[in-house]
Amino acid sequence: MISRNVKSIEISGIRKFFNKVAQFPEAVSLTLGQPDFNVPEKIKSAMIEAIEKNKTGYTLNAGIEELRNEISRYLESFNISYGSDEICITIGGSEALLSTFAALLNPEDKVLIPNPAYPAYESCVKLLGAQVINYDLNQDFTIDFDNLQNLIDEQKPKLMVLSYPSNPTGAVLTEKDRNKLYELIKNKNIVIISDEIYSALCYEEKYYSIAQHKDIKSKIILVSGFSKMFSMTGLRLGYVCADKKIMDQIIKVHQYNVSCAPSIVQWGVYEGLRNCLDDVEKMKNEFIERRDYVYNRLINMGMESNVPKGAFYIFPSIKKFNLDSEKFCERLLQEAKVAAVPGSAFGVGGEGYIRISYSYDIKTLKEALDRMEKWINEAF
Repeated sequence: MISRNVKSIEISGIRKFFNKVAQFPEAVSLTLGQPDFNVPEKIKSAMIEAIEKNKTGYTLNAGIEELRNEISRYLESFNISYGSDEICITIGGSEALLSTFAALLNPEDKVLIPNPAYPAYESCVKLLGAQVINYDLNQDFTIDFDNLQNLIDEQKPKLMVLSYPSNPTGAVLTEKDRNKLYELIKNKNIVIISDEIYSALCYEEKYYSIAQHKDIKSKIILVSGFSKMFSMTGLRLGYVCADKKIMDQIIKVHQYNVSCAPSIVQWGVYEGLRNCLDDVEKMKNEFIERRDYVYNRLINMGMESNVPKGAFYIFPSIKKFNLDSEKFCERLLQEAKVAAVPGSAFGVGGEGYIRISYSYDIKTLKEALDRMEKWINEAF
């Protein structure tokens, strides 16, 4: 009775491991990608005001025009140009992704997905009966362009997912790689879905996106949102940007799926984009301090890791311990009472690594890393 496509996907490995933590109430969990900051006060006030003014009905399918105009202005600060009619407000970045895939994919289509990567990409594609083709990343989690070019030439994929700043690795898109990707795809029949949900948490001086190449705008779909940016994961607001011809099709899926995103949250984010960007900057600076602390602790306990340049995850190697990532995390949880996510939850390319989220306060991070260091010293 169950769809074959649904049977072909699994519950997220991130959530699966998070659920195990409930069996260890004394454990310190570093598993979830959820900022520990409060929603900015001005956003809260704007949502309360929207309720009091009875702004609680349906909005346009694409979302309130005021917010779409504000998103357009915000993206221009990154040299990314989309008009309000090329933006659709969605229920989180997750709905933006699924609505976009559903609007574009036929069962026989192929989709390039990085490996390792956020597991929802692969599951969304399989859910729609399309075919996943993984492309390789280098040791520093940048794109392996030789592998990518061969796959595009041989497999003729319809879509490519680009995910920077990256969950789980913390890598970002460099200017060099952005330009190499542009040269590779500008004359190819392929569309890129660029998931930039962590763009507000890029720690580099300049932010680079494939959407900054305006002459290939018809080939680029940008997905982003406010869960991480404004620490409002449970309020569920994202957006998708695309050329009008593609957007008209995405909105068809969106309207039959959810009608519109929650009205009061849209008004809250509208206020946030106008008056809460300083809150985002403070949060980003705090994450940089936490990143540096976690990175230095891991290196000092003999682990190998790249320095994350965005998001709030670090992806250290555990290959020296001769355990697969699932076994390593099981033992870490049971013996040290610390929860991290196995790298295998992010695809075969994640095996040999674990994901640690530093979206927790320094006190929590210190306790977890103290336990982890003690366990490593005693167990290995």
